Amino acid sequence: MNADTTKALEATKQLVAAVPFLGGSSSERDYHDALALVDYLIEHDDENPLIDLLASKIADYEDNSGRFAEFDAAIAEIPVGVALLRTLIDQHKLTYADLKDEIGSKSLVSQILSGQRSLTISHIKALSTRFGVKPEWFLN
Repeated sequence: MNADTTKALEATKQLVAAVPFLGGSSSERDYHDALALVDYLIEHDDENPLIDLLASKIADYEDNSGRFAEFDAAIAEIPVGVALLRTLIDQHKLTYADLKDEIGSKSLVSQILSGQRSLTISHIKALSTRFGVKPEWFLN
């Protein structure tokens, strides 16, 4: 082993000691600490290569943890158009009443978001125009 290899191994041990999630820890606390570290790095040092390492480990953890299975299944059940509409409502900080010109009454918006009713072609056209998105984005 040369000096560079020895230094790299020592640095790796120190990094894993500081961030156990990188070393394979699957504890809830280490997961949350890793999320917090990524948030901090993005805010203060967005070129840090540790972001990519942690993001990859976090994605792997979330994809393979049974804890997220119920959430993933629920998300998969939401129609694409409804998910997009919810996102647009959140991003633009809208109320259901704000969509009266595109969809109609607050109760109709509520019914669409809860899956009781579907978006119509005229709703999709009006929403696409308002938000500047392609109509096909609302379709599965």
